Amino acid sequence: MDAIDVSSLHDSMRKYGIPGVFVPVDPRNRAGAWRVVDPVDQRDITDAVRARVAAADLQQPTRGFVIAG
Repeated sequence: MDAIDVSSLHDSMRKYGIPGVFVPVDPRNRAGAWRVVDPVDQRDITDAVRARVAAADLQQPTRGFVIAG
């Protein structure tokens, strides 16, 4: 994923409380591709994080107000 995707995914991860650390695939090329790694063991969890964000985006609000008019 590129820098634009990183920003959007990071915002969603914060919104839903999904852990992960962004690191560039090539540390010498920060303008290139990025991935999400587990902060504990540094394994690549990019696909799992994207799936969790997509699932969270599909969830309907579970509480709120209904105003009949």
